[in-house]
This record gives sequence, C-alpha cells and structure tokens, in this order.
Amino acid sequence: MNKLEAIIERARHIVFFGGAGVSTESGIPDFRSEKGLYAAREVYGHAPEYLVSHTAFAKEPELFFDYYKNNLVYENAEPNDAHKALAKLERDGKLSAVITQNVDGLHQAAGSRNVFELHGSVKRNTCTGCGAKYALSYILDSANCTRDDGTPGVVPKCAVCGSTVKPDVVLYEEPLDEDVIDGAVSAIARADVLIVGGTSLVVYPAAGFVNYFSGHDLILINKSETGMDARAGLVIHEPIGEVLSVFL
Repeated sequence: MNKLEAIIERARHIVFFGGAGVSTESGIPDFRSEKGLYAAREVYGHAPEYLVSHTAFAKEPELFFDYYKNNLVYENAEPNDAHKALAKLERDGKLSAVITQNVDGLHQAAGSRNVFELHGSVKRNTCTGCGAKYALSYILDSANCTRDDGTPGVVPKCAVCGSTVKPDVVLYEEPLDEDVIDGAVSAIARADVLIVGGTSLVVYPAAGFVNYFSGHDLILINKSETGMDARAGLVIHEPIGEVLSVFL
C-alpha cells in the first residue's frame, strides 16, 4: 500500500481500466463467473454469451430481455469505495480517465466525468425503429412491454412507433464503438500510470488496450492472478474497493 500511495502521489496522468470486479462489491455479480454460467444454463438453457448476443436479441427477444433484466440490470446498486475513490482522484486532478467494461453506470453515479464505456450502458436505450431515446426505468416498466401480438410480455416497445427498444449495450457479435475505442486508446497512450482493476484481462478486444500503455507504472489490482501480472510493477491481489479506499 505504501508503494501504491507513492506512485499515485508522483503521478500526473493516471488512467483506470476496470472490469466486473469493480462492481461486484456493489452487489452486481459477474455473469461470466462459474456461478453465473451455471445459473444461465440451469434456468435458461444457454450460455450467457448467447443470452446477451445480437442473435438472441433479434431472434428470441423474450428470452433476451428476460435474461437481460434479471442478470445485467441492478437498478438499486450504489457506487462502492472503488468508484468513489476514482471519482475523488479525478476531482483532485490525478485521474485523467476511467475506461470500463461494465455497463452499470456506477462510475458516473460516483462522480466520475471522463468515462469511456467500452460495452455501453444499461442507463441508455434506443428505439430500433425511430431512434427515440429512453431511460432505464422505461424498459423496466411492464406497462411498456408487450409481445408482438400485443399481449403482456418483457420486450419494451417504443411509445412513438411501436418498435422494440434496444439497450445501448454492446452485445456479443456486435462491434465496439469506434469513437469510444479511440478515446480509450488515446487516454491510455498518454498516461504515466495505468491502474488495471477488477478484471482478469481475458475479454478481447478490450483486454488488449493495455498494450497501448508505455508509461512508468502499470498497477494490477485483482483478487486473482491475471496473465499480465508479470508485466506489472505492482500487483495487489485484494478486493479493489478495499485497496482504493485509502484514497477517500
């Protein structure tokens, strides 16, 4: 911890790159975990990668939204110490950007302003027909959800044109947003310190972004080992909220 604090103290442009482990301490489980994989197959009969794929959204929307609403949306989740500490580091002029693989919007809720959401956000939703925008509360309201035959269901329909409303999240089989990629890569390339936290660095292409870092200090904070531990100048195998709480 002393080494971590010393690195942060002398840093000028810190970038944070985070994954699911950042939000598990807010009560949002990692759907790719062993427990998540088991639950998906037992309850839905599919791997989670299929359940949150473009194919499932297009061909089996009832299945998609049933899984999505029950496993990716946690409306009452609150930012934990990791989110709060990163927001404070930004306010203090230390942190330049947050790059996240999460879709929960908790970094912004904690006060972070320069956030690159690689996989989008559950907070934003767009009609596939007319492009109308909707808040999360709209797609969770059963009054706005029907089947194609008009009977009650779980698929949110646009109040303007009646088309399906799609969450602004990057599904499997869909590309990442080019503008978000460019911003994230640029931020990493300019950083003198890169903190990677709450991710095992196995989901590509996002995990490959670390390769754009050429600064002084690479810090890895994750409860388990990652394939890049050997590259880091500092590795901490502890819960990230517990580690970063020292900066609150």
